Amino acid sequence: MSGTFFLDDQEIPFREGQTVLEAALAAGRFIPHLCWRPELEPHSSCRLCTVLISGRPFSACTQPAMKGQRVVCDTPQLKDLRKAVTQMLFVEGNHFCPACERSGSCRLQAAAYHLGMQDSHFPHQFPVRERDSSHPEVNLDRDRCIRCELCVRASRQLDGKNVFGIHGRGVTSRLEVNAPSGLLRDTAIAAEDQAVAFCPTGALTVKRRGFELPIGERRFDRSDLATEVLEAFAAKEARHG
Repeated sequence: MSGTFFLDDQEIPFREGQTVLEAALAAGRFIPHLCWRPELEPHSSCRLCTVLISGRPFSACTQPAMKGQRVVCDTPQLKDLRKAVTQMLFVEGNHFCPACERSGSCRLQAAAYHLGMQDSHFPHQFPVRERDSSHPEVNLDRDRCIRCELCVRASRQLDGKNVFGIHGRGVTSRLEVNAPSGLLRDTAIAAEDQAVAFCPTGALTVKRRGFELPIGERRFDRSDLATEVLEAFAAKEARHG
């Protein structure tokens, strides 16, 4: 271990090179997040993992753990911030959970439950974006995309295919397919790709698998988000020593 820092007055050990988020998860402390996965370089796009260090906001997924630093995570203000960010993600897209085939297996939905979100609060924008069902195995619904870029990074870093990219900035940004036609059918994407598996919403789904599991047996019906993330991270740490 390289040292320790304090997370809400709890002493957290860390290794050289670990971020605040990684060290917290290794110590069994969950910090909400959506755009981070341990297999990928951190991106800091969703800001759900915002913490305070010396009174200033930082993304826990990119902030290096430093000896003696005091990190504040669990406050009413930060909880309200995370809930507001999640509410904005819901209203900015079309996330109608009862009718979505990813309901019960969706990380955005699970984050909302974890944060105690009861309603969307903000007016819904009801966007109408181009869908792509051209591929025989994978469907792309941009109305459910939160531009976390997990699929972009996973396709490039893990699948070695570079299928996706983000075009534009801010509210005008959108997920694009890297093919002359702009269609999934003209890429090398496959249902087994990590880019598909890592999508935290129903933006990327595998065809003909949507309702295989009944309600009550789906991913987050059996376990809440914090428990699943902590168990998965512990298993990964164990595999890599």
